[in-house]
Amino acid sequence: MQRFITSLSLVILFLFGFLACKNKIQDCILDEEILEIEIDFQLERLEQLFFQAESKEEFSELLLDYPEFGENFLQAGLYSSEEELLEELLMINRDSAMRELYEEVRINFAEIGDLEEELKTAFKHIKYHFPEFRVPKVYTFVTGFGSDIYLDKEILVIGLDYYLPFEHRFQPPDLPQYMTIRYQREYLVPMIVKAISTQFNRTDMSQNTLLADMIFYGKSYHFTKSILPCTPDEYIIGYSEEEVASCFANEVMIWSHFVENDLLYNTNPFEIRKYIGEAPFTDAISPDAPGRIGRWLGWNIVDDYRYNNKFSLQELMIESDTEKIFRQSGYKPRP
Repeated sequence: MQRFITSLSLVILFLFGFLACKNKIQDCILDEEILEIEIDFQLERLEQLFFQAESKEEFSELLLDYPEFGENFLQAGLYSSEEELLEELLMINRDSAMRELYEEVRINFAEIGDLEEELKTAFKHIKYHFPEFRVPKVYTFVTGFGSDIYLDKEILVIGLDYYLPFEHRFQPPDLPQYMTIRYQREYLVPMIVKAISTQFNRTDMSQNTLLADMIFYGKSYHFTKSILPCTPDEYIIGYSEEEVASCFANEVMIWSHFVENDLLYNTNPFEIRKYIGEAPFTDAISPDAPGRIGRWLGWNIVDDYRYNNKFSLQELMIESDTEKIFRQSGYKPRP
């Protein structure tokens, strides 16, 4: 196993460079042409309406007012009758644990004007690059840790309970701590944009190679960074600042590991999972290497492919040939 270099002096050196870039991000100025784009955008706090309702009649009116929410998110069609759905909604509404969770969301997300503005700006950027994009109706909700983000072409539902502060006593019970640390307010809009990126990501996954997965995720991160140019990288990939810095510090060693072990065209799902799947670290390289490092490497390859060839974001996303992307990227690790 190779040693992942994380000496204090080296990390500090790269942190200086990284923080310098971060300062530039803080001074980032968005394109006025994009900001002036008109979009039909609305955000509704459905968790408030849901827990203010007191009867099945009020829930029935709620479903009439927000039919996409009932049909798409609540999957009303799976119930034998509307009465059965209303009974379940009333039971959830009166559940003491759900009401306590709602109260914590109400306190921690009393104001979400910043979230609303970030989403609106992100949708304008997507519309600029992809004029065919239909802005979904956006609803916030308390899902009882059932769904963090629900997205289809009509609606976006945000489970705010997933994004309570990391130190809060309520945490998603089905996620390990190394993942829940990413479920915080700062990561929310990047997560949404990454989810939307799948609508435009035409990566051909039929070869089932590690490279195909790397390119798929690389395009997802590149898309997100293009739509959120002022967002620091750690909120996009879900690494800490130190992990981002150490990855760049060890890029030559990371790439050498992939090349020397002939990993790019490996089709073994267990091997692919080592480098792509969720994990606290990439043990195959080093216990100090963050998890999902294949995704990070794919991001670098995709960055080089687009910028070395001057492609538009739309041209990048519709390119399905992973081998072409890799070959034409001219990717080389930064020494």
